[in-house]
Amino acid sequence: MTNTPEGPTPESVPAAPEDTATSPAVESVTPPPPPAALDEGTFAAIREPKGEARLPLGDGTWHQLAPPYVWVQLISGGFFFVLVLAAALVMSLVLGQWWIWIPAGVALVISAITLIITPRQARAVGYQLRRDDLVFRKGILWQRVVAVPYGRMQLVDITHGPLDRGFGIAQLKLVTAAASTGVVIPGLRQSAAEVLRDTLIDVAETRRTGL
Repeated sequence: MTNTPEGPTPESVPAAPEDTATSPAVESVTPPPPPAALDEGTFAAIREPKGEARLPLGDGTWHQLAPPYVWVQLISGGFFFVLVLAAALVMSLVLGQWWIWIPAGVALVISAITLIITPRQARAVGYQLRRDDLVFRKGILWQRVVAVPYGRMQLVDITHGPLDRGFGIAQLKLVTAAASTGVVIPGLRQSAAEVLRDTLIDVAETRRTGL
């Protein structure tokens, strides 16, 4: 019997060198994951409108506002209510201007309704960090959903008034070239607002430079 030489095995054949010059690695740019600090001390679940027509929740996590935001709104709205009531009483009882109760009554009714629905409105506000943009939503009856692309953000600003500082919250404003797509996210804890600002600035710079 003759021994025939065996063919080369796969292990014995050297691998062809990769042509790195002709096949460059394509690196996808994705925004960093949202820090856990955004969800500390916020509402547990976003409030959805009743009925069949509901807003789609997208492909990410909805971050919500801090509960102290409700107290800030109630205090400021209550101050306006008392101020209007006091002005109407003075003008009617001291100056005899009883007609003042017509506009004052309308303002008081609207103010009272606003105070009652403030907690529900606050639960309906949320924002979501997606791959290419930030989505902001608010409203129960009159709903608004705005998507702000990261690459079009020109300014990320944090502001807070005296009441906001007292309750440890702030609002974050996103400014774009188009005024209609600007977004103001209220009721953020100050630490969460700073984390969100830094995250958005980093992602916006990356998208604008195309890295």
